[in-house]
Formats: sequence, C-alpha cells, structure tokens
Amino acid sequence: MDEQEMTMRAALNLALDQALQADDRVFLLGEDIADPGASGPTAGLSTKFGPDRVLDTPISEAGIIGAAVGAAIDGLLPVAEIMIMDFIGIAADQLVNNAAKLRFMTAGRTTAPVTIRTQVYAGLATGATHSQSLEAWFMHVPGMKVIVPSTPRDAKGLLTSAIFDEDPCLFVETIRLQSKKGPVPVHPGFSIPLGQADIKRPGTDVTIISYGRGVHDALAAAATLAGLGVSAEVVDLRTLVPLDVDTVIESVRRTRRAVIAHDAVQFAGPGAEIAAILSAELFGELAAPVERVGARFVPTPAAPALEARMYPTPERIAEAARRTCNNADARANLRG
Repeated sequence: MDEQEMTMRAALNLALDQALQADDRVFLLGEDIADPGASGPTAGLSTKFGPDRVLDTPISEAGIIGAAVGAAIDGLLPVAEIMIMDFIGIAADQLVNNAAKLRFMTAGRTTAPVTIRTQVYAGLATGATHSQSLEAWFMHVPGMKVIVPSTPRDAKGLLTSAIFDEDPCLFVETIRLQSKKGPVPVHPGFSIPLGQADIKRPGTDVTIISYGRGVHDALAAAATLAGLGVSAEVVDLRTLVPLDVDTVIESVRRTRRAVIAHDAVQFAGPGAEIAAILSAELFGELAAPVERVGARFVPTPAAPALEARMYPTPERIAEAARRTCNNADARANLRG
C-alpha cells in the first residue's frame, strides 16, 4: 500500500479532494472554506473544483446545516463545516429533529447522507464558548454517527467512510492534532469502516480507552507506566457511535482494569456510558472499579495556566491507572 508521511490537516484535505473527484454528488459548504480565505483541510479545493462544488456560505450555522440536509434528501452528498463545535447548537434542530430522524420517520425510504465536519479548540486558551468538546450531546441522538480520529491515517480513512455513509455523520476534528504527522495511504480507495476501534498499544495489566487527542495522552501515560512495570493497553475508539463494544470488552476482560480518558467534561461524558457497559458486561470479572479521567466540570478558562488544570494529562491518566492496579492488589490481599 502506497503511503506518504503527512499532517492530519493534509490527510483531511486529501480525503475531501479524492471524494470530490470520485463522485459528482459530493460538495462542500461552510464559512470561509473557499480560496483565498480557506485554511486547513479545505485550502485549494475551491480553486481546483470551482465555487459550485466548494461553497462559501454566510455566517449562519442553521443555514449551513439546513441547506446540507435538504441537499442530502435530494440525493447529493454534502460535507458541511461548522467552524467551531461550540456553535453547533445553533443548528441542533436540523441535526437532531430532521437529519437523524429521516430514516426512521420514512420507514427507510429517505436518508440524510450528510457529513458535518466540526473542530474542537480545546487546549488553545480560546475561552468558555470556543473550546468545548460536545460529542456526548450527539451520542445521545439515535440516528447520528459520531467520529473522532486521532491520527492522520484514521482521519483520511474515517472521513472517506463518513462522506459515503447513508446516515448523518458528525466528524469531530481536534485543532491541536492538525499538525500531527503520520503515514497515510494515498490511494483513493482507502477507507476505515465506522464502528471499529483500534488497539494503538497492546498491554496486559490495564486498558486505557480514549479517542481523539486523548489517545496521545493515553500513549504517553502508557509509556510512563511501562517504566513502573505496568503494561497498559491503549484502545482508540475512533468512532463513538457506532461504538465498538466488542473490542473494548475483549480488552478489559483480559486486563481486568480500565481507565477511560477524554477532553469532554467527565460528568455525563462519553466515559460514563462506557463505564456502565463495562460494569454490566464484566460484573464479577473486574479487578478494580473503572476509572474516568475527563475535563473538570467547569466552563473552560481563557487563561492558559487555568485551562491546563482543567483537561486530562498523561500524569492524571497514569495515576488513575496506578489506582486501578493498587485497588486490585488490595483486593487480592484481602482474598488471600
């Protein structure tokens, strides 16, 4: 397989480019996505494909998503961009009550194959209304698929799958990862099926489950734990809906300990659902309670020093993993 080293930004650009080439039904729309103002994943695409395929829109999230859903119903494959995830609430009705319900309300006769790309600015000191990770909102909506890649390879493969999926897909990009580099298959046919987690690092003592930027913190924590004699397995969910429950359960059944880490707030976050699944499916097999490490339940501070104390860190994740091992050891001593 022909691969090239590239940033996540370039991998996303390549996925969009190849989708536009592959199918005339694909088009992009959003604020400032066309040249000369375009930056990031859409740069250069309006010059190559023209304004009919890459549409600059007014600053109206409701208008962007409403137009995209209408186009999808009419048989097109729109890829709409909501520049900052915090603003997606303005278009919530179109997503929650229109796009996500069409398949059900038409008995499968009509679908909404729309992809919504949005970006999370967590960790960039952009303040309380420009840095939220709101993926848990949409996990709660039947009919929506939620995707959060952690590597350039996954970004290209998952975005390609989302664009050609029959259901509405929320594709969440992390700004802090856009400059990350990695090998990416460059041929147009490359895609990654939705709903397949990936084991980024094998281990035997504890499973660390994450997605997006959290995967990199989890890998750093695993490296620290290895120096302490603890073997940590890192599972990258890649998609939150559909959730690869089988891979998560299989890993935790082997290690008997689990830590879930994410940038979304910990309270009622994605980790809560995963912890509930593990507790129900592996009741009696777990050696320690499931640990969660998420953002603290406060509005995001604009001051960098305060913001840094809000989000998970490799140190917090490693400490949570050590607690699970210590709890397990204590239980073993009591049984002995």
